[in-house]
Amino acid sequence: MKVLLTGGAGFIGSHVADELLAAGHQVVVLDDLSSGKREQVPARAEFVEGDIGSDLAAKLIREGNFDAVIHQAAQIDVRRSVREPRFDAQVNILGTINLLEAAADAGVKRFVFASSGGACYGEQEVFPAPETHPMRPVSPYGASKVAGEVYLGYYFAEKKLPYVALRYANVYGPRQDPLGEAGVVAIFIGRCLDGQACTIYGDGKQTRDYVYVGDVARANRLALESTFVGALNIGTGIETDVLTLHRAIAEITGSSQPPVFAPARPGEQRRSCIDPSLAGTAIGWRPEVQLPQGLQMTVEYFRGTRSK
Repeated sequence: MKVLLTGGAGFIGSHVADELLAAGHQVVVLDDLSSGKREQVPARAEFVEGDIGSDLAAKLIREGNFDAVIHQAAQIDVRRSVREPRFDAQVNILGTINLLEAAADAGVKRFVFASSGGACYGEQEVFPAPETHPMRPVSPYGASKVAGEVYLGYYFAEKKLPYVALRYANVYGPRQDPLGEAGVVAIFIGRCLDGQACTIYGDGKQTRDYVYVGDVARANRLALESTFVGALNIGTGIETDVLTLHRAIAEITGSSQPPVFAPARPGEQRRSCIDPSLAGTAIGWRPEVQLPQGLQMTVEYFRGTRSK
């Protein structure tokens, strides 16, 4: 298939590009490089620099003869979404609508959307949360992802554009930004390798569901190649608290620095964990990389980048 991949210069998107190319698909990457890196785009992928909300993006889809769109590009900083909800909505809602409108006009056969399990569900009632869990986002970022899914439903019902919304758990792995706002695994690894103490907000007993980026990339390919329409959780169904995560990373990196504790951040979810079983039956996806193995591979990647 010929696929337009938005955000393909970013952390997750570049892994999706690798996965698609390895499976024989033709990939065109659209990225504005606001956070992505040009060098992360695979050599065999065509690259177009541009914003998802632009006329250029819409024209690219309308004239590009694409079979599918995989939409990874987003404003992903939850705290920025709280500070600048209009900006978050402009990128994540209006940008997505721009792509959907063009895709529907062009007769695109498949639209795969990067959504969020934790941010969409908010404070959970059930652990792990299934796709039927109520959507109660507690941030503008989460609200924008819920809105994106609502629009996907509309474009499928009214304009016959089949879609899959992949609700990611906490994605980690190589190429994640250790200096960014998102990605506690990368941040902890970076600080441990630098011999610095990691900051834990609150008591460290808050939990997350950590899923390896290679597994997430495979989920995108399987969703692309399937006929399933709807939302799927992409996680492990396993909760890991921040204290346990820090201990594991400190052990792998050889860090002896104890963590520094800081006040809990307002609005942070206490527990987040999603049930991936539907993805197994719907598209044949199951997580394959367990956290200890994934952390080891991620640490090795960051060590390698420092030795160059």
